[in-house]
Amino acid sequence: MHCFSRLISSLVVNDGVTTKTELPNHAQNPKMPPLNPEHESTSSLKESTLMAPPPILSLALPSEIGRVLSIQSHTVQGDVGNKSAVFPLQLLGHDVDPIHSGQVLNGQQLWDLIEGLEANDLLFYTHLLTGYIGSVSFLNTVLEVVKKLRTVNPKLTYVCDPVMGDEGKLYVPQELVSVYREKVVPVASMLTPNQFEAEQLTGFRIASEEDGREACNILHAAGPSKVMLTSICIDGNLLLIGSYRKEKADSPEQFKIVIPKIPAYFTGTGDLMTALLLGWSNRYPDNLEKAAELAVSSLQAVLLRTVDDYQRAGFDPQTSSLEIRLIQSQDDIRNPQVKLKAERYI
Repeated sequence: MHCFSRLISSLVVNDGVTTKTELPNHAQNPKMPPLNPEHESTSSLKESTLMAPPPILSLALPSEIGRVLSIQSHTVQGDVGNKSAVFPLQLLGHDVDPIHSGQVLNGQQLWDLIEGLEANDLLFYTHLLTGYIGSVSFLNTVLEVVKKLRTVNPKLTYVCDPVMGDEGKLYVPQELVSVYREKVVPVASMLTPNQFEAEQLTGFRIASEEDGREACNILHAAGPSKVMLTSICIDGNLLLIGSYRKEKADSPEQFKIVIPKIPAYFTGTGDLMTALLLGWSNRYPDNLEKAAELAVSSLQAVLLRTVDDYQRAGFDPQTSSLEIRLIQSQDDIRNPQVKLKAERYI
């Protein structure tokens, strides 16, 4: 057996400190068996090839779709946060690097990871995705991450799901609302709030479709070129309202998708929806209506399968929150049947 010296680097977090680790070579470890003498005459080119660290293939041979850094919550059981976002994005062709907020990291540890990525020349991303963030300090660090990533790739697309609450209730500290409104919204490329979150960001009550469209206009004026109000309940109807503009001086193009209500409550749907919107809008950057149709159709298929599976297991899906069936729905994520169409506002 031939034993070749090889340098392998990795990122490790120990007590919040990110380091670059290297496996020892022969010179550093005399106990390793020597190379076979008949192979010591190998050309210098071959030796340098063998000694070189392996390339990061997501950079050397990047996905044609994109490379995403996803910073959001993570759970051991169930599909929420990164558990709900990473797999669908990978199915849609993206390379995804997840950083899990809330579970083990604070703001300083997040920055340590970013510096570790930078030290290893791994900071080129086409997209940044953020979801649930539970503290002001962590959110402020995310803003520094946005700046850092845009020094490497000025065209970085930042997709922000401003997870703050739902149905009239906040589930993050109140002080996060102002940070999102004053600092995060202006640097986001795409914003995906629900109805309650849009009201928090705009200070504008949404009681009609026109109110939803006006909330989009207010958010456009603050920064993002794409705004997707992912769930609005108006007169008992569930809607998605999308709004986009190519240039700041343009009037937004706006549309809606009427979404059939499913009589159940699910966890992770907002995280999944934002991931799907990122994935499909990246494939169809000039057709947000089509991207939204595909995303909504995928989500509906996942939810219907989830309800069906709970019923087959003998459980009443209306009695508790349900964990979505992502793995079982991968065909619906990769190739959704579009049954819900966008209607453009005139």
